[in-house]
Formats: sequence, structure tokens, C-alpha cells
Amino acid sequence: MPHPQKTPLRSLTDAERTALAQVARASAERADRVARAKAPLAAADGASFAAAARAAGRRAGDAVAKLVARFNAAGLAALDPRHGGGPPVQYGPAEEERILRQARRSPDRVVDGTATRSLSTLQRALRTAPDGLPTVSTFTIHRVVRAAGRSPQRDRSRCETGVVQRTRQSGTVEVVDPDAAAKRG
Repeated sequence: MPHPQKTPLRSLTDAERTALAQVARASAERADRVARAKAPLAAADGASFAAAARAAGRRAGDAVAKLVARFNAAGLAALDPRHGGGPPVQYGPAEEERILRQARRSPDRVVDGTATRSLSTLQRALRTAPDGLPTVSTFTIHRVVRAAGRSPQRDRSRCETGVVQRTRQSGTVEVVDPDAAAKRG
């Protein structure tokens, strides 16, 4: 005889049932989201948690019980994966926005010491800024920039080809290579 359900599934609204059914049928959806959608649907149709787990392709009903408790509290957000272990996430939305602001800013040759943007120059600028992040890693910067749909390589600013600045006794002069166009091909 199965154990009684401590937290049964609350009654689903029509919108929730429709959304769960769409995710459960979607072939282009992530497999874990599909399984998380099938389990509450089966439980809403009157199946036990063990039967709902089997309908979702899982073995144990305990995971369905935890999912149902999360669904009762969070609704459809329970389908989305959460932090999967490892060290806790150190930077929140405010810090991620700070990283993106720095990544959008075009580099200043005098301040940054370079005219091109890279993960290392972003890291150096963020670590030395007064409102910056003193322990940010290049991995974190790369993750935040990629999650925003940008690429550090594609968004680089380019210097004018064949033009360099050289320091002479009289000061800084701009030297132009007359063969730059031929060298580029």
C-alpha cells in the first residue's frame, strides 16, 4: 500500500494545464522539462506519484512529490532547472549588468592600454574600477557575455590597419604604412 501524499497537487488552472500539455508534447523542448511537465499532468489526472513518475519516464515517486510541492509554490517556474550543485552563484543580476556595461563600452587606448577588447582586458578593467568586481574571473565574464547573446570575439573594436602610434623624442607621432592595402590582400 503506497504512503499517503503529504502535499497533493493543487487544482490546475486552464492556462497551466494547457502550458503543461504543450511542453509535454513538444519535441523541440528539453527532455528534463518534458518529464517535469508530464509528472504534474499525470498527478492532476488522478495518478499516484509513483504512477506519475513512471508516466514521466522516472523511477521514484519521491522526485514527483518534490516537484509537485515546488509546482504548488512556484507554478510553471517549477519546470525550469535550478542551480545544479557546485559552489553557489556569486554574482547576481546587478553584478551581471555591471559586467555587460563594461563589455559594451568600447576600449579607450589610454585608460585600458589597448584598442581591442578581450576577456583579460575586461577582467582587468572590472577588477580595477572603483565600482568594479575585485575577484571576477574570465570564466564568469565569458558566461555572462554569452548568456546576453554577445561574443567577446565578434564585438571587438578594430584598429585602423596600417596606422600605428610611435613615441619619438618630439612626442607621439602617427606612422602610416603605405603598403597596408597590398598586405591585406
